[in-house]
Amino acid sequence: MPATFDESFAGPDLDLDVWTPAYLPAWSSRAAAAATYALHDDGLHLTIPDDHPVWCPDLHRPPLRVSAVQSGNRSGPVGSTDGQQPFREGLVVAEEQPESRGFVPLRGRIEVECRATLGPRSMFSAWMIGMEDRPERCGEICLVEVFGDAVDGPAAAVGQGVHPFRDPALVEEFSADPHEIDVAAFHRYAVEWRADGIDFLLDDAVVRRSRQSPDYPMLLILAVFDFPDRAVPGVPDPMPELVVRRVSGSDLSR
Repeated sequence: MPATFDESFAGPDLDLDVWTPAYLPAWSSRAAAAATYALHDDGLHLTIPDDHPVWCPDLHRPPLRVSAVQSGNRSGPVGSTDGQQPFREGLVVAEEQPESRGFVPLRGRIEVECRATLGPRSMFSAWMIGMEDRPERCGEICLVEVFGDAVDGPAAAVGQGVHPFRDPALVEEFSADPHEIDVAAFHRYAVEWRADGIDFLLDDAVVRRSRQSPDYPMLLILAVFDFPDRAVPGVPDPMPELVVRRVSGSDLSR
């Protein structure tokens, strides 16, 4: 990949050499996991309309619906356990994914500028994961994760940090801390990922630091989620939407 990356989703459609418009499709298929999306003047719109299907309905609990794009993709053959972010024991690949490395940096500054429309049963997130070309290369760096029920007017609990999953070199280091932020407006969520640690930034201000640093390339996932079992009868919920105006990054390994 190039040493710098700058994506403003100018269209007319997604650059499919960079983005896979499906959420972890190895566990179902690209068709079954496809995002509902459109490109407008203000960027990429990921939405979950009423007719959007449940993701992996026979496998994932609780049920969820998701529209996501990811900047890298791969899997082993059908029937193998070689896929990205397996969510339960014994999960096997349903559709083999050819390897794609559109934006898969090893360290650098990675920034996502976005806004979201959320209700109590939805959330949005931007996070980086290993390609899992080796099982231990599976850690996560979360730039941002916000649940709708953690939004209180002009404030929200903003999740950031590191998840190790099956990477023995990492430890769990994640929290959702309160910030004076209106997630319905555009904000910049970023990490400065170095060999000696990670700084997490919100609108250019460092809001947390970690001494951990995954030592393998990582892809980026942008997603909006809906959790149907959290619906409250008689209480309307807005259509979940994530609007991404820009993704930028640099690869310090070059």
